[in-house]
Amino acid sequence: MADDTKWGIAHVHASFNNTIMTVTDQTGAETLAKSSGGSVVKQNRDEASPYAAMQMAEQLAEEVLDQGIEKVHVRVRGPGGNLQRSPGPGAQAAIRALARAGLEIGRIEDVTPIPHDGTRPPKNSGY
Repeated sequence: MADDTKWGIAHVHASFNNTIMTVTDQTGAETLAKSSGGSVVKQNRDEASPYAAMQMAEQLAEEVLDQGIEKVHVRVRGPGGNLQRSPGPGAQAAIRALARAGLEIGRIEDVTPIPHDGTRPPKNSGY
């Protein structure tokens, strides 16, 4: 009774300027499909929008389903480091769109890099 469905990993990098999605195999070594906010919208200000994330996720899901991947684990990454730790506005919309497009979602994991007292944060602008 072995389950022969193929799993993939959907990497979602959601910052406040852009959203980038990549789908890899389970090892993370081979990229199966990738897309960014700039490839689906014309205006720079719309690259990080939930609408752009939904369009990207639908395109990626179609490509990945054609390659035989039916289930994905999602790894969400925000800007991290000494920047904000919360992902941008496109992260949640991308996950929902992947599920609506027919991919089954396994685990959702936050992989935002957190500094262990690393570099000094930027100074406040004083306005």
